[in-house]
Amino acid sequence: MINFLFRLLLAFNATSLILVVYLVKTHYVVGNIFPVLNNRLDFVSYLFYFIIPLLLTGFSLWISKWLDNDSIEFKKNTSPIKEIEQANNAFLPSYLGYFFVALGVNDFETLIFIFAILFIFTFLSQTLYFNPLFLFFRYHFYYLTTNNNVRIFLISKRKLKLPNRLSFSNLKRINDYTFLDKEGDK
Repeated sequence: MINFLFRLLLAFNATSLILVVYLVKTHYVVGNIFPVLNNRLDFVSYLFYFIIPLLLTGFSLWISKWLDNDSIEFKKNTSPIKEIEQANNAFLPSYLGYFFVALGVNDFETLIFIFAILFIFTFLSQTLYFNPLFLFFRYHFYYLTTNNNVRIFLISKRKLKLPNRLSFSNLKRINDYTFLDKEGDK
């Protein structure tokens, strides 16, 4: 159950910036909801909108401690990792696409429909939960290829360079191909 809720939260966090961009684009300020705050500067509202997904991302990292444990460790003094590929930049085109969509949407109903579709696809794909907000928490994204040619998506604070020296004793399983490395949190 916690894994399902965690994946829902990850999918929301990964797509929530489209809402932030739309709210900023339309100059929607908190004063529209709370008139007492109407005389505040607009950027305070925009900062507030950005902080919400950031806090939810932090919350998702906190609750990750209740995910199932896993490991990828040395066998016969050999690392099970054959190849490392950094994935931080691979997702930039997707996020730029999200931002351009948010900038091009003219009304809130259309935005909610597009957001719902993106959210559902992100959740159902269950292969990647890339969220650029993880970068604020010093996490990096990697593709690891094992000696059995299985490609894994890893979210880790460690800077990974040498595959033959890699071992992961404290992983949290998000799904069969996506893991969160908690070793780097120490």
